Amino acid sequence: MKAIQIQSIGGPEVLKLVELEIPEPGPGQVLIRVEAVGVNYIETYFRRGIYKATLPLIPGSEAAGTVESLGAGVQGFEEGDAVVSVSVIGSYAEYALVPAAQLVKVPAGLSPEKAAAAMLQGMTAHYLAYSTFPLKAGDTALVHAGAGGVGLLLTQVAARIGAKVITTVSTKEKAELSREAGAAEVILYTEKDFEAEVKRITGGKGVDVVYDSVGRTTFDQSLNCLRPRGLLALFGASSGPVPPFDLIQLSGKGSLYVTRPTLWHYIATHAELEWRAGEVLNWAASGELKLRTEHMYPLAQAAQAQIDLEARRTTGKILLEP
Repeated sequence: MKAIQIQSIGGPEVLKLVELEIPEPGPGQVLIRVEAVGVNYIETYFRRGIYKATLPLIPGSEAAGTVESLGAGVQGFEEGDAVVSVSVIGSYAEYALVPAAQLVKVPAGLSPEKAAAAMLQGMTAHYLAYSTFPLKAGDTALVHAGAGGVGLLLTQVAARIGAKVITTVSTKEKAELSREAGAAEVILYTEKDFEAEVKRITGGKGVDVVYDSVGRTTFDQSLNCLRPRGLLALFGASSGPVPPFDLIQLSGKGSLYVTRPTLWHYIATHAELEWRAGEVLNWAASGELKLRTEHMYPLAQAAQAQIDLEARRTTGKILLEP
């Protein structure tokens, strides 16, 4: 099979197309023929060595495809089933292994591309809006990177609940996409100070929650956008990690809350995985959740996909097609 492999940490150039043996499923594992691969920012952290991994490494954890064969003890799946997972063991490949406990079936009518686009970012939006800070009608949320993959889905989910969504974007084109997703207010941070704009929009009250995937360049001002006892959910660091922070500032700014969630703790049980994935995939299948999948690259162009992701040249979901 063809696969992308990392043999040393570094820039996008370390993503090499190689030929490898198709793996055999062990007990509790499923071998899938990969049809669509979700590209996510976390893979750049492994490539650059920010997150440690044993090399050589096939990157990626999100993919949709078809069940090829089953390991011993696997129940609930059959060869030919359309499936998707965010726990694939090296998804940048033509075939990959998945723990059966982390695999879900794709609803009828949903393509592999849409399933892969919905899964990780859709469940991230789901846990942020339903669990990290359970939004309710009338709440106000600030969503950074509003035209990104998670940003567009989180805006839709929050608006569906009845929250007022304020987003930040870098261009007028991205602003239009954000509005189409349901944003009530869109701030071009390249033209206006987002903290001042949030305070203007909220009449100085601040927002109930900030969903921040940017990190270093937005963290301090994100805190200043919160109402007293508001919550900052820092779920990414596309601009770099947040520097050391004195917690006493939280009391001075209004007894604020800060959390650094990750998806894996919100799908720790199979029941929770089934709940989140089931809702997200069914929303996508019915068209209630709109997915943008115009950025599709052949597997061999994985390096270019990551370059474009890191340069913020894309909107919505980036996919690789083996």
